[in-house]
Amino acid sequence: MKTLARIIRRVLVIALVAVIAMCALTVWRGYGMYREALADRPISQTVEELRATDTYTELDELPQTYLDAVVAVEDHRFYEHGGIDPIAICRAAFNDLRTLSLREGGSTITQQVAKNLFFTQDKHFERKVAEVFMAFDLEARYSKREILELYVNSSYFGSGYTGIGQAAPGYLGCDPSDMSDYECALMAGFPNAPELFAADPQAADSRARVVVQQMEKYGFDPGDAAS
Repeated sequence: MKTLARIIRRVLVIALVAVIAMCALTVWRGYGMYREALADRPISQTVEELRATDTYTELDELPQTYLDAVVAVEDHRFYEHGGIDPIAICRAAFNDLRTLSLREGGSTITQQVAKNLFFTQDKHFERKVAEVFMAFDLEARYSKREILELYVNSSYFGSGYTGIGQAAPGYLGCDPSDMSDYECALMAGFPNAPELFAADPQAADSRARVVVQQMEKYGFDPGDAAS
């Protein structure tokens, strides 16, 4: 029995060392990806290029209901964290390990801005690490309002529309400032699965209802969208 116990302990130690080594390698590669992205496209230049697009929409031009809907459904602790949300990351990590997938990312709005502006949409651990490093840089350079503005202007909404400045006219036939409460919830839900919602109005409506539920859960007023 003692021999068996020693063997089990050794196996566990080897497994732990292997896990630590893999984690260290993933962080190193992710940091390298982050540095390469910065070398290729400096943050200030990338942000200014986005802001210079014809359909870029400032936060003051957007209904508060839409902004609240985005925060409620994407990152309800957005105004409290410094770029990453440890609670969301731990929850996502547990679910990803349970399902052996990267289905849940635990990404904050800041991390999604990093992904939208600097990285691909491919899901792998190195990119997630790179997102974290870039998120810290974004939080150090820009206010929460600026980061939220970058998010709504860099998110993909399907059908070739990037940013709410393209999505609102494209889907709703109106300027973003004229969106109704329900349309605010609808558009806030689109980036979750843009191509699906673009092709399936019923699925898009169901997602809008989820957005409304999240708004109510976290103390935001969904207005007429709740009726």
